[in-house]
Amino acid sequence: MGTQAFDPVVLGHRLRHLRREAGLTLAVLGERIGRPASYLSQVENGRIEPKLGVLGELADALGCTTVELLDPTPPSHRAALEIELDHHQGGQWRTTLELPEVRAGARLDDDVLETLVGLYRALPDVEVSRSGLANLEAGDRARMANIALRTEMRARDNYFADIEQRAAEDLAAAGYGGEGPPTEKDMVDLAAHHGFIVERVKGMPRTARSVTDTRRRVIYIPQRDDLSVRAARSVVLQTLGHFALEHAETTDFEGYLRQRIESNYYAAATLIPEQAAVGFLSGAKDGHDLSIEDLKERYYVSYEMAAHRFTNLATRHLGLSVHFIRTDPEGTITKAYENDGLRFPADPDGGLEGARLGRQWGARQAWDGSDLLHYQHTSIDSGEYWCVTYVENATERTPYAVTLGCRATEAGFFRGGDTLRRINATGEDDQAEPDLLRRWDGVAWPSASERSFVLTALPSSSREFSPFPGIDLLDVYRFLDRQGGTATTS
Repeated sequence: MGTQAFDPVVLGHRLRHLRREAGLTLAVLGERIGRPASYLSQVENGRIEPKLGVLGELADALGCTTVELLDPTPPSHRAALEIELDHHQGGQWRTTLELPEVRAGARLDDDVLETLVGLYRALPDVEVSRSGLANLEAGDRARMANIALRTEMRARDNYFADIEQRAAEDLAAAGYGGEGPPTEKDMVDLAAHHGFIVERVKGMPRTARSVTDTRRRVIYIPQRDDLSVRAARSVVLQTLGHFALEHAETTDFEGYLRQRIESNYYAAATLIPEQAAVGFLSGAKDGHDLSIEDLKERYYVSYEMAAHRFTNLATRHLGLSVHFIRTDPEGTITKAYENDGLRFPADPDGGLEGARLGRQWGARQAWDGSDLLHYQHTSIDSGEYWCVTYVENATERTPYAVTLGCRATEAGFFRGGDTLRRINATGEDDQAEPDLLRRWDGVAWPSASERSFVLTALPSSSREFSPFPGIDLLDVYRFLDRQGGTATTS
């Protein structure tokens, strides 16, 4: 065996781990094998690859075997993260971006280390240069910002303690009683607390949810015929969130996206107050009867807001890891979050928005049923999961589905977790029916429906371009087969 058979960085971590377990200092271990402490320090930091003879001496001194020292498995989760960060920082991205090297010493907090590694993981595995970065299209920069923020949200379990605190303080200042949904008077008083009044008007700009006159301190929203009371509360609070969180104008997409996320979080934390909601949800969990529908009805919010708010509180307060997806009728992802290990389909650069879920996922199966809530256990390549899907605006022009789920082992805490609907979607692929694809390839010409989103349907530049972006060709070919048509291939 040669010294190239192992990773010196992993070896260094294993040596440090075993040395500390044996209660030895670098100096004492060095004395036992006749090597200076400085030499061992460099071995532990992965800068020197010791010869096999030295490895044997180290193993004897530590009371272990050479095989244990050469085991490629990191000795702990923390060590695995430190090793991964070291490898990432040796790549092109850090040098190209001219970033300083971060030493993963004992003073580096675990959460910070997790975030740094997560950010590096999110970077696409491509050749990169300063000139290439300078020429990135705005859409690519937006995608990168989205990936980075999603990684951060996963690292913090989608929980923002500072925004929770601000929302609670503002509700108290507005006189909120602490139980149930805040009233419309609470919302008016909350706006007044920040020095604003709210006016409903006709003729709002079509592209604006609200317009704020910061000089006169007026928030304008559409009249009641154009905006329901429930929707109006969300719009007003999302607008107030910018001022409550002291956002400044930004022309940077990452800054814009972060502000949008924070203002939406503020609105949700105000409409579904943390302390009251946690008490309600904890009782439901104890009774194995957690339900997003109950949270929606209790706080008079949309199903989407209730589901997203549940992700804010589930891990921190209930000890549950979850996932959330918003999709269109074709299964195209428009929003997604997970910290339960679920692997969504993604573009080569890690982007989710515009990717399409497999047809066996609950988010797509729900459209074929008549139940208000679609419960399902699904086995996919990354494990077995349970989910509940609610189809919103099913009869309107822009319907969508909201899905909340978790690992199958935690499904028992939820209403519907005992559903008998179980689907195996492992290895799901459009190539699963090669004969069908071969029969119809080149002789079918579908036209995309108006509800298909052109930009999200387009593939990234690294994928082969489809002549029919936004079209599920397998569904099209199945349709043609049902019509009794025949196709021949040349």
